[in-house]
Amino acid sequence: MKLQMHSIHFDADQKLLGFIQKKADKLDTYYDRIIDGEVFMRLDKNSRSDNKIVEIKMNVPGKQMFSKNQNGSFEAAADEAIEQLRRQLKKYKEKSVLIKQ
Repeated sequence: MKLQMHSIHFDADQKLLGFIQKKADKLDTYYDRIIDGEVFMRLDKNSRSDNKIVEIKMNVPGKQMFSKNQNGSFEAAADEAIEQLRRQLKKYKEKSVLIKQ
């Protein structure tokens, strides 16, 4: 799946970008018609701990899915955001199968 990565006001290292890409690629096993996605990573200035925010937008035919998570590390925030998207994709797939029947 094609993902555009945006790190806002900092430079994300290649290891973090690879981690997010690898996790997001696993979403194809739940729904194989994902078009593309965007990932936004930013730091929350108002929070001392849990200041890393990851937002993911994912496009599927006829719908855009969104997930946002805040945690102490980008990896943990991305992991939870992708888990939220996985649940959304499973629901969307179940609904689309029911509509076709």
